[in-house]
Amino acid sequence: MKHLLSVLLVLTLFISCSPDNSTPIDYVVKNEKDISDFITLNKLTAQKSETGLHYVVTDPGTGAQPTATSNVTVVYKGTFLDGRIFDQSTNAGITIGLNQVIKGWTEGIPHFKEGGSGILLIPAHLGYGNYNYSGIPGGSVLLFDIKLISVN
Repeated sequence: MKHLLSVLLVLTLFISCSPDNSTPIDYVVKNEKDISDFITLNKLTAQKSETGLHYVVTDPGTGAQPTATSNVTVVYKGTFLDGRIFDQSTNAGITIGLNQVIKGWTEGIPHFKEGGSGILLIPAHLGYGNYNYSGIPGGSVLLFDIKLISVN
């Protein structure tokens, strides 16, 4: 019995001290390649920020320009690079604070003025990271078609 307890104790220590297999993967290089390939394939003229966000302004708009803390109303469609939709708003859009959303939106939407539209190509580190989130696989590049309705 004493021997069995010793074996169990050793096994418990061994298992608890074993390497963590859930170490996050760094998707930055893979995401950058995937985004670059998508831009080339679709013949887009995109800008790239220092953080790795890529954006295409198809219509800059003419109204007010939001800041990273603005409350805005946007119509959007979120897809993966293969075109599968993971989320979208109604035609009326959603109203939300830009300090309450993923970093890619906080940084990207201020590139448009009211009435403006375009595309945000958001690498995982500016989206939902390396972990699965509401049906979005960890490490995913997110593409958002955005129309900025108003800065509230």
